[in-house]
Amino acid sequence: MNRSFYLICILFIFVFNVSLEAQEQRVGMSPEIRRRSLVLDISARVLENEANSASSLENNEIWYQSLRRIVIPGSPTSIQLVGTNIVVAVQFTPFVRRNGNVLVAQGQIWINDPENGITYHTSIQTIPMEFNEPIYFFPLGQQANAASIEIVITVNPYRETANTENEN
Repeated sequence: MNRSFYLICILFIFVFNVSLEAQEQRVGMSPEIRRRSLVLDISARVLENEANSASSLENNEIWYQSLRRIVIPGSPTSIQLVGTNIVVAVQFTPFVRRNGNVLVAQGQIWINDPENGITYHTSIQTIPMEFNEPIYFFPLGQQANAASIEIVITVNPYRETANTENEN
């Protein structure tokens, strides 16, 4: 399957309702829940790799979108990337633990290939996590000379003033 072809001809729709959801969550959160809450900053982009004359790869950003979600540790948050011939559904669940924080990433991918029909792929990864450190997740993997989807997640403790300013 030619991933470059599939990703280049895709018009992605990033499914989310950031502002309304975040405002509703802030209003209904008790002080105990607020104290335990985490903020997930999620950026997704489609990159097209092209070899230039110096034989090194250059990434061209075809599409970009970002969002912010407020979650309680152990609660998943989902995003979907929908194109004309591909659907990527990813669920991120942060866990705060004494022996090290982790982010569980579960991905499901449907690709409509005219030659092979619809293919389905799943993945699950447990990724060590530190606050304010970006985590890179590639639902389709990474290959030289191929387009790729890159999702970057940064997790931080919830702070009322910082999130109030940046949410709107």
